[in-house]
Amino acid sequence: MGRIEFSVDDGVSCVVEWNGLRLDLDRVTAAYLRPYDPYGVADVTATPRDSPARRHAAAVYEALRLWGDLTAARVINRLGCMGSNNSKPYQAEMIRRFGFAIPDTIVTTDPDTAREFCERHGEVVYKSVSGVRSVVSRLTRPRHAHLDAVTSCPTQFQEYVPGVDYRVHVVGADALVCELVSTADDYRYADRQGAGVVRRQSDVPDDEKARCLALASSLGLPVAGIDLRRTPDGRWYCFEVNPSPAFSWFDGPDNRIARSIASLLAAPNAANDQRNAVMR
Repeated sequence: MGRIEFSVDDGVSCVVEWNGLRLDLDRVTAAYLRPYDPYGVADVTATPRDSPARRHAAAVYEALRLWGDLTAARVINRLGCMGSNNSKPYQAEMIRRFGFAIPDTIVTTDPDTAREFCERHGEVVYKSVSGVRSVVSRLTRPRHAHLDAVTSCPTQFQEYVPGVDYRVHVVGADALVCELVSTADDYRYADRQGAGVVRRQSDVPDDEKARCLALASSLGLPVAGIDLRRTPDGRWYCFEVNPSPAFSWFDGPDNRIARSIASLLAAPNAANDQRNAVMR
């Protein structure tokens, strides 16, 4: 079992030891962090709920989380900056402040409110309220019979917005765009509906790109995956800001997103400004 030492006095100190390797994180100038449930590790999952292994895994995770939020190193991304994605309605209001259009939305446990919303908009999608990934699905007429189930769990409903999807990966001052064409309700799971998805490098108007850069910066996210949709009449909607995007699925043969992230990690450190943004 590994060991971690974490302390905060005049500065932040963290040392990790594992299988004879000792790593002083004070020497780290940049880090790419991707959160993972400490209880999801196979060796930990197999132990009892109150086992020393589970307590150790939680302590290691918390120490690394604190180091990631407090270190002067450049961190992509600080876990403290990812919190907006834990509440989709909260994040939507932040998105709106930057001039993006967002779908008309309700979160409810009242079946009658849900039915009225569906009747008003005609076509509606439903999704998770939290940051846990869910499959975006259209609420078809047969599924209206199940709306009474919302009494047991707050459910988010949105007007269906037709159009073509775009994923904008913000990497520092760059905005790298991927266009996604699919007939599926959720292109990430197109195969479940017997549909395909065409991915290609693309671009978005300069004002939309500027909004994406400003939004990611305001959230303290050097790297973010922002989901946009262009309607047939040329309007742009923003659905979500992903603070830990699985960018490799969107990357082209030139690995432009990966290369841009690597360049950002290797660039001179401006992380003190990032840390100050976190503390505000």
